[in-house]
Amino acid sequence: MKFKSMLVASSLLVAVIAVGGVARAQDTIKVGVLHSLSGTMAISETTLKDTILMMVDEQNKKGGLLGKKLEAVVVDPASNWPLFAEKAHELLEKDKVAVVFGCWTSVSRKSVLPVFEKDDGLLFYPVQYEGEESSRNVIYTGAAPNQQAIPAVDYLMNEVGVKRWVLEGTDYVYPRTTNKILEAYLLAKGVKSSNISINYTPFGFSDWQARVAFIKKFGSEGLKTAVVSTINGDANVPFYKELANEKISAEDIPVVAFSVGEEELSGLDARPLVGHLAAWNYFESINTPANRDFINEWHAYIKNPKRTTNDPMEAHYIGFNLWVKAVQKAGTTNVDKVIAALPGLETPNLTGGIAKVLPNHHITKPVYIGEVRADGQFSVVWKTKGEVPGDAWSKYLPEDKTIVADWVTLNCGNYNTATKKCSGQNYK
Repeated sequence: MKFKSMLVASSLLVAVIAVGGVARAQDTIKVGVLHSLSGTMAISETTLKDTILMMVDEQNKKGGLLGKKLEAVVVDPASNWPLFAEKAHELLEKDKVAVVFGCWTSVSRKSVLPVFEKDDGLLFYPVQYEGEESSRNVIYTGAAPNQQAIPAVDYLMNEVGVKRWVLEGTDYVYPRTTNKILEAYLLAKGVKSSNISINYTPFGFSDWQARVAFIKKFGSEGLKTAVVSTINGDANVPFYKELANEKISAEDIPVVAFSVGEEELSGLDARPLVGHLAAWNYFESINTPANRDFINEWHAYIKNPKRTTNDPMEAHYIGFNLWVKAVQKAGTTNVDKVIAALPGLETPNLTGGIAKVLPNHHITKPVYIGEVRADGQFSVVWKTKGEVPGDAWSKYLPEDKTIVADWVTLNCGNYNTATKKCSGQNYK
């Protein structure tokens, strides 16, 4: 009898400890941070990790969310694309995070996508990308091609008079698909194929001498030439250094970059690059009250007044605030309910406009063209009149003309309006 009582008491004690452990685990809402802190992409992604940590800290100072504190869970996929999938699985299955903010390259996003769809996770992706995708489990807060690449080409064509084009990219899905869209767009505008040069180099590429010499020669044959750069990561540093070595000025052959911002320029002597361009949806130099406040908060948090801000940071700022609003609207961090709450939500961006979540899980964004200044900042030389809605599928590719994404009424990210069929991921 005594032995039986001891067993009951022991069982009760184990149960109390277990319940206490669950209760403690449920005291916080876990936020996953999936950015490379080492390897070729660390130059760009480390700052995005710090941005989310700042946003978590700020939200906790406001009292947290749903009465609970937020807890950031940071992992380092180390610029290793298969490792991104492993780390995503770890965040969702082991750490039980409510949301993940992460990835930079499209190959990293493609790597984690099956994990998020299988485990029903939620990813906020903050970087410009090639389109041709809409997942129920991803909110794309970076630019689609119609919010960056196409406006940049229009600017060069209409305002600078460019007739000859170098499409220079890192060898992975984002540059290849973006350049496929841009090539189709340029050909439709009457540009001859002989006036388009397309080239790809590996991640971390450093030996730019021969390629830059070719660009110089290609641009010296009588037609105004520009480089449209989808070079990613630390390969940008030797690329721009070689441009300076060859004395290729922005007046001779302007370069418009889609992945070079204030963070990347902070590691360079920007003086030889003055006048070269970048197309983004945000620049640190844009003078609005919201941006000034954000910059001040960033400097106070990071304890370094020289650390810059950039476009993907603003995308994380927007994405984090949208997630908070969706959780508050849903009254829960349950992924299905948060995803359902997101379309139609709005939040201020940092440049004076409004970011709105569209049914295709993209957002509205302004487009800016900036010129590099000697101090590593950008002066805005052109902008759209307002926010541009992001297109998941490009109307410039023949195979996409009948494809739409709609997670509100069609519950499909790849719906063919001609056949009335969903050929991608869907959710019923």
